[in-house]
Amino acid sequence: MGRASVRDFGGHGPLVLFVPSLINPPDVLDLDSDRSLLRWLATQGMHPLLVDWGAPTAEEHDLTVAGHVETMLLPLIDAIGAPVALAGYCLGGTMALAAAALRPVTALTLIASPWRFAAYPRKTRVALDELWQTAQPATDALGLLPMEILQAAFWRLDPHRTVAKYEAHGRRDPEEPAARSFVRLEDWANDGPPLTRGAARELFIDMFTEDLPGQGKWHVGGKLIDPAALTMPVLEIASTTDHIVPASTTPAIGERIDLSLGHVGMIVGGRAKSSLWEPLAGWLSQATQPR
Repeated sequence: MGRASVRDFGGHGPLVLFVPSLINPPDVLDLDSDRSLLRWLATQGMHPLLVDWGAPTAEEHDLTVAGHVETMLLPLIDAIGAPVALAGYCLGGTMALAAAALRPVTALTLIASPWRFAAYPRKTRVALDELWQTAQPATDALGLLPMEILQAAFWRLDPHRTVAKYEAHGRRDPEEPAARSFVRLEDWANDGPPLTRGAARELFIDMFTEDLPGQGKWHVGGKLIDPAALTMPVLEIASTTDHIVPASTTPAIGERIDLSLGHVGMIVGGRAKSSLWEPLAGWLSQATQPR
């Protein structure tokens, strides 16, 4: 609703609404014809839908992460008008969990979704706090946090891996498929609209600094969000090698699949289909059966 829209990937079967992060475009879930989780799911007895958050407007500068759930995600779920499962990726999973606490969805999947922010390494939280202190004056003046600053935040989570991937790319033939795939993925990773000032404050202060979700103090839609109170089937997919959302930061509810793939590699990497796509399809098929 509002600036948010839904992309429909067709297919016949249970409706599954995928909720991407507010950071970066939603395209990682439909990167290209060979690396699209959602196009593949549409051939596996699912009817996947994808939220596209769009770009913030001038009137939305103080819209928080919770506000995106309240004013966009919940109305989208209501507008679908049929039983729907939710699947959230990264911060989108944090938001999907809140929506699942406020609407009767059939099932919930959380893919690399942070909840217990205090479980991030201390040096990471300190670095992100320093970044926010530097960025806050400009964010307050603009009403927005530019994508470039968000990308710098990701680099701080694992700077050595960031340098190493560009070194490896520099040794590739620009015409080889791996080089073109790398560029396509980097185009996605370095693109995206800015965060609203309200969402940035909530992310950096209420989540990373204060850990309101993990402390049981995050309110959305006038309700305290408690993962343990969810009654629908829940699947968590986490990675033991993810530096953006470490496995220790997830809510730790429901069934769980632990992978040894990176934050993005688990979605579009060479082992993504066998490690994540196929188990996810199998679980959704079972979890969305009428009860």
